[in-house]
Amino acid sequence: MSDATPTSDEFQALEQKVLRAVEIVKREREARAAAEAEVATLKAQLAEHASATGSQVAALIKERDLIRQRVESMIAQIDELI
Repeated sequence: MSDATPTSDEFQALEQKVLRAVEIVKREREARAAAEAEVATLKAQLAEHASATGSQVAALIKERDLIRQRVESMIAQIDELI
């Protein structure tokens, strides 16, 4: 046999390394897919939260304006008394 021809043991060792590499790549792809799915879920939750927060802020601004109008009305009534 020449030195260029791999032995059966060398070939099996190489085969095992390739199989391990394939498994590592497969696990990494699965982990990446899971991470991407989690990112998508978190982005959707963030968008939902931002929308809800925006609605709450708008409601609070509307309530503040209503209270301001009522206070101004009361002040005007007090001014009439003075």
